[in-house]
Amino acid sequence: MEIFKFGGASVRDAASVRNVFNVLKKTGFKEKVIVISAMGKMTNAFEVVINNYLQPEKKSESYLQEIKEYHLQVAHELFENKHAPVFEKINGFFEELLNFLNHNKSTQYDFVYDQIVGFGELLSSTIVSEYLKGQGIYHSWLDARQFIKTDNTYRDAGVNWEETQSNIQERIDPTKLYITQGFIGSDANSFTTSLGREGSDYTAAIFAYCLNAERVVIWKDVPGVLNADPRSFENSQLLHQISYEEAIELAFYGASVIHPKTLQPLQRKEIPLYVKSFISPEGAGTAVSKGQALIPAVPCFIVKKNQVLISLSSLDFSFMVEENISEIFKLFHQYQMKVDLIQNSAISFAVCVDNRFNNLEKLIQHLKARFKVDYITGVSLYTIRHFDEASMKDLQKDKEVLLKQLTQNTVQLVTRE
Repeated sequence: MEIFKFGGASVRDAASVRNVFNVLKKTGFKEKVIVISAMGKMTNAFEVVINNYLQPEKKSESYLQEIKEYHLQVAHELFENKHAPVFEKINGFFEELLNFLNHNKSTQYDFVYDQIVGFGELLSSTIVSEYLKGQGIYHSWLDARQFIKTDNTYRDAGVNWEETQSNIQERIDPTKLYITQGFIGSDANSFTTSLGREGSDYTAAIFAYCLNAERVVIWKDVPGVLNADPRSFENSQLLHQISYEEAIELAFYGASVIHPKTLQPLQRKEIPLYVKSFISPEGAGTAVSKGQALIPAVPCFIVKKNQVLISLSSLDFSFMVEENISEIFKLFHQYQMKVDLIQNSAISFAVCVDNRFNNLEKLIQHLKARFKVDYITGVSLYTIRHFDEASMKDLQKDKEVLLKQLTQNTVQLVTRE
């Protein structure tokens, strides 16, 4: 069995949905689970609804209507029959969403986020499913929340592997075709959870692991995994092959092509992952599998922007020892700060963190009770894997380097531009 994942760019409009069908015509319609992301920028759009909903002075209904019209317009372009079941299903999802908005009592952002944002995947997968039905392709639409069971860490849920594997193995026939959603699952109380931003890749890996799939293919608008994001770096190159270990390293440092959680379950069963272009599906793409670290062996560049550089020292100039550092990391965990770089000396400790849950001010106030704290927001963290002198020199050009750290294979620079 194969697991295919189509991201937001591959289902952003009616032409893209038709292209999904064309890709499947070339690869076959059986023995697959197709994982679908939200259309285009719909996750961002739903985030606006969430933010407006949690601010009573703002209106979320008008913006929600724009999202509804977007999906209906895609459906109108795909379906000649204006009374096709897809329109009833789209309206049904928005009725369900409005019911939540009208009756929810919680103001806890992460919980509200997961109950709303997952409708993007439910809508897109339904439209793709109904289009395939219209083309005569028999398959089953699955609600991923009934299969992927998680804890209740909303926006970054942990998978209950035993229950999830039981659900998937018992209810999926590996000889057939299925359409489901990426990104979402549900907790023990059947509330929707999400697996983290860009978590659809992870969904594909979960299904692959549980079904002992032959391979996973992530379909993107790029020819494969590049050694650098072309939006941020010039002269990027296609990587033909990456080892699991190297891909995990790249994901850890922030490479955006593969979700960080995706690779571990695939590596455990040595299931190869392919990143291919939905524009040119016949291309070889990039294979992530057991073997040589990189082919070709070139430096790989990663940038994470809008980071925060925090510098700490003890108030009495005593050493920053294990007890201090342990307390600091407990606070990072408490305030959901992802630490991307660490550098310490005898009396100081510096970290570059990702303030993705907007808890920075609370963290800083807590830290100031015990430490002298300086911090700079809006910095960029650059990473070069397999660096050489030329690549490092070129990267530092025209940048103010605030912190630099080298290991055998990797250099990291925190810069202010």
